[in-house]
Amino acid sequence: MTRTAESGEAEAFSRAAVAVFRLNGRFTAAVDRLALSFGLSAARWQILSTVTDESLSVSEVARRVGTTRQSVQRIADLLVRQGLAVYLDNPAHRRAKLLAATERGAAAKREIDSFLAESARHLCESLGGEEEVRRTAEIIRGLSGVLSSLDTGDSP
Repeated sequence: MTRTAESGEAEAFSRAAVAVFRLNGRFTAAVDRLALSFGLSAARWQILSTVTDESLSVSEVARRVGTTRQSVQRIADLLVRQGLAVYLDNPAHRRAKLLAATERGAAAKREIDSFLAESARHLCESLGGEEEVRRTAEIIRGLSGVLSSLDTGDSP
């Protein structure tokens, strides 16, 4: 591969990374604005959403959301203190409790999701329709998968 091609690929990758970071910041800020009216942050909403339909250990939640166990533990403890989640015994592991949403937590998630649905309709229309948004999500998931394989040393 030529030096020009390498620098072109590096520049394209750098631009993609910056765009994703910016997008993450904007998503987080938008969800924060909405979730704050329900006493949540975007991070708390994300963790609560992960355990609304399925009880999971803190480690399992961390893997699903792509963050550290310690970060999830801190947020989980806050959700439990707020009465939005509870710790349950884990039949598979005595020390690793399961995190589950309470009915109050599930209700808060549903309310936030209904407000997000209205925003999603507007965004889809602005971006050229649902199919275009689905294609964009597939590209982002693909990039995430490739980056994940780099973390483990596996080839893509």
